[in-house]
Amino acid sequence: MTEGLDHGLPPHDHGARRERLRDSLAGRWLLVSHPVNVRYLTGFTGTAGPVLVGPSAEHDRLLTDSRYTERAAREAGDLPLELTRTPQEVATELVREVGDDGAETPVLGIEADHVTWVQAREAQRLTEAAGVRLLGVTGAVSQLRTVKDDAELARLQRANDITASALEWLFTEHVRPGVSERELAITLERRFIDLGADGVAFSSIVASGHNTVSPHHDPGGRQLRAGDLLTIDAGARVDGYHADHTRTVGIGHLGEQARRIHEVVRVAQQAGREAAVEDALTGDVDAAARGVIEEAGYGRWFVHGTGHGVGLEIHEAPSVAKGGTATLAVGTTLTVEPGVYVPGIGGVRIEDSHVIVPDGPARAFTDASRELVIL
Repeated sequence: MTEGLDHGLPPHDHGARRERLRDSLAGRWLLVSHPVNVRYLTGFTGTAGPVLVGPSAEHDRLLTDSRYTERAAREAGDLPLELTRTPQEVATELVREVGDDGAETPVLGIEADHVTWVQAREAQRLTEAAGVRLLGVTGAVSQLRTVKDDAELARLQRANDITASALEWLFTEHVRPGVSERELAITLERRFIDLGADGVAFSSIVASGHNTVSPHHDPGGRQLRAGDLLTIDAGARVDGYHADHTRTVGIGHLGEQARRIHEVVRVAQQAGREAAVEDALTGDVDAAARGVIEEAGYGRWFVHGTGHGVGLEIHEAPSVAKGGTATLAVGTTLTVEPGVYVPGIGGVRIEDSHVIVPDGPARAFTDASRELVIL
């Protein structure tokens, strides 16, 4: 699906993001190759286009090939463009440039968690020959991405607005006994596009009846029946930014145990949301939600973490899990999504995406009801 629709959203300041990265590099060069990180730093969405970030802005450049000349000019027009010939020739020239920067021992960093063994070995060979020290760098860009700027928050808000609106429409207009999980998933994802999304954030999870005990169930041909729990976990994507939103409802009627599980999960999610404050540890958020579920006797059936970061990737830093040590800063975005999955009864998950704000608990991007609804 096509990115880059005109959403009327505030522009990104990619130059400011590169400056934040540069401040953390202490005079070193960094070749950023992970496509999501390249997009964050430049706006470029092509499949071939690492960006070189140097000691000053004049060193920065985008490296791509002739397939993307026009796209690079449109999406990353503030950067010098270097068209590649062969990867080896370009790598040799880059290493030579780094070696000529006047430093006593110039250092070139590469994203160690996003290169192959073969690529790392070739980079080592080239840098050694040029007298440049190669440094494997992890997390330099992904850590910057945890705190969102206003342009990013606007896109996340739009994506979540579309998601919540589409899901409410689906519950009202299409959820009924006899319709299949797959039919609901297709209908919902089409609605995202109709409402202005570029595409889906991930393949929608639609689980009914006994399938709700599988947190990542793939929707199939099972038809809804009275007495079912129905969990839908889905999200729209707007200009690269992902929504993540889950609600569990009942069809026709529910047994007392299913109702109790839903209430436990609702209270657990509320506890997690209230614990998600500035300077809290991610492990504290998980503990708050998990504690409610364990106290209610369902701890063994809460089988995943309480949440994760969300932005240009559907799962990104920070991880909101047991023992998590990441500190939540204002502007950090994360999901809070506890769940209980009991064989023979069913599963319930309630999820919202949030942003950490000053002086209070995290703000949810949507205000969709979390109370149990019977359709």
